[in-house]
Amino acid sequence: MTARDAFLNSAAEIDHGLAAGRPVHSNAHLDWLEDEAISILREVFGSFERPAILCSCGKDSLVVLHLAMKAAAPGKLPVPIVHIDTGHNFPEVIAFREHLVQKHGFNLIVGHLDDSIAKGTIRLAHPLESRNPYQTITLLETIEANRFDAMVGGARRDEEKARAKERVFSHRDSFGQWQPRAQRPELWNLYNTRIAQGEHFRVFPISNWTELDVWNYIARENIELPSIYYTHQREVIERNGLLVPVTDITPPRAGETVVTRDVRFRTVGDISCTCPVASTAATADEVILETITATASERGATRMDDRANDAAMERRKKEGYF
Repeated sequence: MTARDAFLNSAAEIDHGLAAGRPVHSNAHLDWLEDEAISILREVFGSFERPAILCSCGKDSLVVLHLAMKAAAPGKLPVPIVHIDTGHNFPEVIAFREHLVQKHGFNLIVGHLDDSIAKGTIRLAHPLESRNPYQTITLLETIEANRFDAMVGGARRDEEKARAKERVFSHRDSFGQWQPRAQRPELWNLYNTRIAQGEHFRVFPISNWTELDVWNYIARENIELPSIYYTHQREVIERNGLLVPVTDITPPRAGETVVTRDVRFRTVGDISCTCPVASTAATADEVILETITATASERGATRMDDRANDAAMERRKKEGYF
């Protein structure tokens, strides 16, 4: 069965569920996506000497981690998980990371942006500057220090224009940089995994998934997520069409009014640039119903740094960003 066949076979089932006012997790479509992702992950496990899974503890990377455990079953996950810690992470996310490691016994490697600052490879203009763009430097330093030759991540093509150009196996040169015109063809799901010394791959097993696919899979598989993905009350400021969380890193400006709203996060990242959306969705099924009617991607709706200009993500990716 092809992806198109799986999608068409599930369309009537989904439409019937929506007409009844309830989300439907189409097993045919999700099974096809799952099989593809597991096949890609097993290719990684068998082709590279020192692969790792980049895990921000966001919903997409947690889905990839769940798929990786399935790909490795009945054995344990054979690769480490890597978290690039900006030092400006939401406390709920760091607490969830520690819970996850304790529960599953993962080999966790943390790249600290504060270490890069201490070494002088990162210099901030001011203490509250967004640290998100600087993750690239810490990521590349972590890759070099551990000699990783493949980094698995949860990026999807529907997220943003630059990510739509990505291959599943995205080649990075010896400087860790992405060259769109130098990417390799991937006809018939055949992947060229050869690399020279110092080069590596970024691998994206859920490239063909959408945000709705991710949430349907989370609901079907009952995947645990950080609590901020579901509705909670939080002090926010309305700024430039976004709800900016009130924190020590993002304090209110003169003349701004702090309000308490029911919100949830569609993505997690650096506090300085990640915003919640108004929501009362307390379960994965309720999030699915909201996602169906969303008119903007999660990055476009919640990430301040991606609103700078249309080329912001592509520029960062060419420099080595995930």
